[in-house]
Amino acid sequence: MGNTITQILNQIDGLVWGVPLMALILVGGILLTIRLGFLQIRKLPLALKWMIQSEEEGDGEVSSFAALCTALSATIGTGNIVGVATAVTAGGPGAVFWINLAAIFGMATKYAEGLLAIKFRTVDADGHALGGPFYYIEKGMGKQFKFLAKIFAFFGVCVGLFGSGTFTQVNGISSAVNNFFDPHNAHLVHIPGLGSYSISVVIASLVLTLCVALVLVGGLQRIANVSLIVVPFMAILYAGCVIVLMMTNATALPAAIREIVVGAFNPRAVTGGAIGSMIIVMQKGIARGIFSNEAGLGSAPIAAAAAKTKEPVRQGLVSMTGTFIDTIVICTMTGISIVLTGAWKVKGLEGVAVTTYAFTKGLPFSASVASCLLMLCLVFFAFTTILGWNYYAERCLEYLTNNSKLALNVFKAFYILNVFIGPYMSISAVWTIADIFNGLMAIPNMIAVISLNGVIVAETKRFFARYRSASIEEYES
Repeated sequence: MGNTITQILNQIDGLVWGVPLMALILVGGILLTIRLGFLQIRKLPLALKWMIQSEEEGDGEVSSFAALCTALSATIGTGNIVGVATAVTAGGPGAVFWINLAAIFGMATKYAEGLLAIKFRTVDADGHALGGPFYYIEKGMGKQFKFLAKIFAFFGVCVGLFGSGTFTQVNGISSAVNNFFDPHNAHLVHIPGLGSYSISVVIASLVLTLCVALVLVGGLQRIANVSLIVVPFMAILYAGCVIVLMMTNATALPAAIREIVVGAFNPRAVTGGAIGSMIIVMQKGIARGIFSNEAGLGSAPIAAAAAKTKEPVRQGLVSMTGTFIDTIVICTMTGISIVLTGAWKVKGLEGVAVTTYAFTKGLPFSASVASCLLMLCLVFFAFTTILGWNYYAERCLEYLTNNSKLALNVFKAFYILNVFIGPYMSISAVWTIADIFNGLMAIPNMIAVISLNGVIVAETKRFFARYRSASIEEYES
């Protein structure tokens, strides 16, 4: 029965993440990149400056940086550690190249999403700023396309409950904790109806569920406050570990980079025929890259809409730094670590075990210290993702139910329940389910972003023309 379900899920995943959807996301990013004149590259320094420089005017509930941290809390998660490992083991080192290429175009998409989130957001009677794909679909494309907004919101709830928000993150945390505290599963507990699991997994699920529940009752403000502290800390900790790893293995770095580039276009030359065609490498890299940075999914603009700003373009620039940090920096570091240490070649390893092997082999510390560092990084990454996706999914549910308090309370209860049962799902099934819902969520959002590309370009031109004439340096100060 389990094998049948897995086969069905894999077939659905293959259909959803086939060439049409990858083409839709990539073509959208390429179109925006060309029409905006490679803005994601030209304006990256300005975007990084505005990322930490808050705007004092404008509606909203949190600063632009807090909104970015909320978005990053949802995007920097197991996709950066487990997802990249899964992509490289399934598609070879070349997957890292496609992850980054998709991210470059994804920065243009994320810019567009952040811009549209502010331009078409609404402020309710309680002063809450609400926005995201459902609003820029309905208000930007017209009410006749409201069905697309509903489809997006429905799959947004599904991603939160069954995909990026719960199962994949909790599964990653429990696997990391189990690998560190009880790698040989010497201390098992039998759970009726589920099977036997290490006591470390059971304890991890209980503690995590309690922590998530305590934060979620505080709403956006508490999620943003936690993200402001945890996100910068975890990113610096992880980046520091990988930099030490690369410095320790500096002599092997050029060969690893060559493997990544060659493997992107000629996978058999690197893998010895173990990996199939270039299409498979592209699919694994692009799918995992999008899963990690969520460019094109439409999730980040839900957080961006809460930013205190009056300028859609400014928030668009801040939003696109999320893709840069998440994928081009953090995912690349993970990919290089895995290729550099040969962890992707070790048979029998999957998921977090691949990255754990890379850390224990590549870092100049004892295996226990290296494993502990990775475990801490993964726990922080996944924990904040759980919080961020709860916020996204709640906003989607609000749109679907016209802000029904009963529906939101029931949703929170189910969300917390899924956090609790997440560790007892199989890794392959968890990632397949997440891929399917991510893909279905991306379709209506990308249709809207591509349809509104004229609005995005016009808004961008007006913004830079206005501030160029008034000296953009003066505006930056």
